[in-house]
Amino acid sequence: MAENPAVILKESGYRAVIEPDRFVPGAYQLVVDGTPQSHVNLDDPTQLFFEYVQRMGNVIDLIGEPGQPITAVHLGAGALTLPRYVAYTRPGSRQQVVELESNLVDLVREHLPLPRYAQIRVRHGDAREVLGKFPAGLRGSVDLLVIDIFSGARTPAHVTSAEFYGAAVSLLAPDGIVLVNVADGPPLNFAKSQVATLGSVVKNVAALAETQVLKGRRFGNVVLVGSNASLPLDWLPRILAGGPHPAKAVAGAELTAFAAGAPIVTDATSVPSPPPARSIFQTGTRRD
Repeated sequence: MAENPAVILKESGYRAVIEPDRFVPGAYQLVVDGTPQSHVNLDDPTQLFFEYVQRMGNVIDLIGEPGQPITAVHLGAGALTLPRYVAYTRPGSRQQVVELESNLVDLVREHLPLPRYAQIRVRHGDAREVLGKFPAGLRGSVDLLVIDIFSGARTPAHVTSAEFYGAAVSLLAPDGIVLVNVADGPPLNFAKSQVATLGSVVKNVAALAETQVLKGRRFGNVVLVGSNASLPLDWLPRILAGGPHPAKAVAGAELTAFAAGAPIVTDATSVPSPPPARSIFQTGTRRD
């Protein structure tokens, strides 16, 4: 691989760079605008480095029967970490990925190539716009929907509203699962509003995060798990046992209390996710 291959993204103007993991041979990190967005181990696709991605992987492992293929849609590509994970752990899975930045996908495909066994189709465009262009046969048949959309370090406002979530979850099968990556810090007002908003379009929601994040003591990622089917309570201990630790899961009455008073976000009231302090990400990547 070329020394830290990079590209200026066409839509955002941010600089995206692929950096080798200094400690794990065969592993790389995608950094966009100074923010680490993805980590990929080409030699072992089951290695999920970021905490929130590990939590997502733990949930994915519990969908249906272990190892059986699923139909998955990923809104937001990054370095295609979770699509690679699904392709490896559930051979034969049909997956579609939506990514706005076409030259980001080109960068990743050239320098972090997908395995040949992976059945992954990439669609280019804004996630919300592409939702309306999926084939009719896909609607109502998706087992896993992953929403992990960032422009630099922030989630754009138009993919945080009830209108957006309603369109997105219409893809789900009756027992399908949606996973949403929410980044927030104290006092977690954005995360709480996202809980309320997702809960307005699906019947059941749970939240998973590092304990200090859910207690509102530091900035971090909260994974929202949503479904119109019941989320079996025995999932939560098994998911938490899978690490990383320390971890906390909130569901039911506790989640209702967590999000009490938080407004449901609409297109008229939506705002981007709050930016983290630049000091959180010590990557050494310059900002162009």
